[in-house]
Amino acid sequence: MGLHDTGDSAVEDVGDETPSNLERVRAQSAELFSTLHDPGSSEAERGQARHDLVHLHLPLVEHCARRFRNRGEPFEDLVQVGTIGLIKAVDRFEPERGLEFSTYATPTVIGEVKRYFRDKGWAIRVPRRLQELRMQISTSTQELTHQLGRSPTPRELADALGCSVEEVMEGIESSHAYATLSLDASNDSEDGAPSMLAMLGAEDSHIEHIEIRESIRPMLEGLGEREKRILLLRFFKNMTQSQIAEEIGVSQMHVSRLLTRTLGQLRESLESD
Repeated sequence: MGLHDTGDSAVEDVGDETPSNLERVRAQSAELFSTLHDPGSSEAERGQARHDLVHLHLPLVEHCARRFRNRGEPFEDLVQVGTIGLIKAVDRFEPERGLEFSTYATPTVIGEVKRYFRDKGWAIRVPRRLQELRMQISTSTQELTHQLGRSPTPRELADALGCSVEEVMEGIESSHAYATLSLDASNDSEDGAPSMLAMLGAEDSHIEHIEIRESIRPMLEGLGEREKRILLLRFFKNMTQSQIAEEIGVSQMHVSRLLTRTLGQLRESLESD
């Protein structure tokens, strides 16, 4: 096992879990914590002791981070997040309680990594209160469903959690912001649909007609109800003149005359504009 160069002091790697090495690590940790909490130590000495303690236990962080590998986050990022938990543990640890530091630090490091994954899952920033409430609602829903044999009502959830119905509803609504689907996500089956991202940017075959449609729209508003209905049936529902005649109760010849006259009016208006 190597040494971490920390300036004036060299801190031994705790990756070696042999009994002799663990004893050395415990002794070194005790000495560093003694300096850290000694009122007679200078600010520089306490800062160096804190720095050395963090480096001494970095292998512990790496060990905890390995539990969360292959979950979509780089291992280096997990180590950085876990190191934040380690620093918190160093700052909060009270040696006089007689607890082993690694025993105290491990849940703090793992908790920090779990919190990182939990926060990463929220597509929209949601207050911590609502994130925790959502988890409580999820747990209580499972328990009550098992007890009642059905899904619990908001009132039953509120009674179980000791909060108001409004808070339960707020927590349920906040779950909509959790883990939205990625644009890159796709169905893994052979006949599954492509990802949303692959569908973006496709050429719209009707795009070239937008200008014409938008130019005609105000002209259509000026037509009579019967003329507008005939145009709708002919060009949007693809009905024949005979079908339109039967639909509105006039002859096919009359439909033809109305269509010709209406289209002529539209054409003249469009050309004049």
